[in-house]
Amino acid sequence: MVDIATRVYNHKWKIDPIVRSLIDTDFYKLLMCQSIFRNKPDTQVRFSLINRSKNVPLAHLIDEGELREQLDHIRTLSLSRGESTWLRGNTFYGKRQMFRPDFMEWFEGLRLPPYHLERKGDQYELTFEGKWHEVMLWEIPALAVLMELRGRAVLNNMGRFELQILYARAMTRVWEKIEVLRGIPDLSIADFGTRRRHSYLWQDWCVQAMSEGLGDAFTGTSNCKIAKSREVEAIGTNAHELPMVYAALAKTDAALAKAPYDVLQDWHEEHEGNLRIILPDTYGTKGFLDNAPDWLAGWTGIRIDSGDPVAAAQIAIDWWRSRGEDPTQKRVIFSDGLDVEKIKDLHSQFAGKTNISFGWGTLLTNDFRNLVPNDALAPFSLVCKAISANGAPTVKLSDNPNKAMGPADEIARYKRVFDVGDQVAEDVVV
Repeated sequence: MVDIATRVYNHKWKIDPIVRSLIDTDFYKLLMCQSIFRNKPDTQVRFSLINRSKNVPLAHLIDEGELREQLDHIRTLSLSRGESTWLRGNTFYGKRQMFRPDFMEWFEGLRLPPYHLERKGDQYELTFEGKWHEVMLWEIPALAVLMELRGRAVLNNMGRFELQILYARAMTRVWEKIEVLRGIPDLSIADFGTRRRHSYLWQDWCVQAMSEGLGDAFTGTSNCKIAKSREVEAIGTNAHELPMVYAALAKTDAALAKAPYDVLQDWHEEHEGNLRIILPDTYGTKGFLDNAPDWLAGWTGIRIDSGDPVAAAQIAIDWWRSRGEDPTQKRVIFSDGLDVEKIKDLHSQFAGKTNISFGWGTLLTNDFRNLVPNDALAPFSLVCKAISANGAPTVKLSDNPNKAMGPADEIARYKRVFDVGDQVAEDVVV
């Protein structure tokens, strides 16, 4: 096992790059990338970094030259032969050859396209623009770089023994959480922590700890590189990015209302089983389900990623019943701001009502809260989102208005088209 504290003490970026592989990314990005490669190959999309935590001044904490070195390094990466073989030949979700030969041929020749970086006050403006299936692959590595460089800015001021104690305390915290989770019967939980992790080495350690501590209750990791190296399942389906871009491409209100279902129709044609998971909250969960076509009720489950998770899960259960489906045969995946107490509470409320899974993210792979002075390693809310498609702005409403994004006039239009009523604002921690 890697001595993380010593590596942190000795690291230099040239021998310890933050992102070390094109598959150091989330599995859902590759699944979506293949779908986009097939269905929307000419769509031009712009992605942008968005720091929701304005109290974290990234441009003061992170040296611009070091940031550029890390981003430039990512542009040199390509698939290794072993990585290509793993993607081509491995079984994912019970399916062999998940990735089509034409997609793999393209992916094997890919280098990530250029980026635009500019300092704006105490934040960085970081954007990526080009063909959707190319620039989308910047999202996860860009977030990983910014999160880890912010951590390094704090860790660089710490001595060898101080680092040893810090990581010992953080390891103890993770293990204590695992011990709590052991007490939950029939638990099903995966690591979803790539995008806002403390570091690659730390995420890798957390996956190993989860695997040993939870056994079969630990179902895998979203991170492809770690899944490959640790021989665990790669976990993930699809994300808000798909309906956001499809909606931006819609020319009329009628086409806009239909866009989220067009996304899932394309997905339906390509995937089955546990990959048929609905993410309904992009433009409001209740309205999405109320207007959903009947064939969508036959999908395997729903992922809940914003708003009140109890209310959202009950809406899903009621919807399945109204469509003649048995909720006990469906799956609800909770993935928003989870930590052990929230996991325990949700499991106790819904055990027996439906099949429950958890995608545990930032508070697994980046919980260093209150372990250093001024809480300088506390996780914060950093995202990288598609902000336009073919020149049209994207919009996300969410079930939590504090997660909404897009121009105000377009947000108002989307709320009208999707009949989104009053919403309850909730704090966005991560």
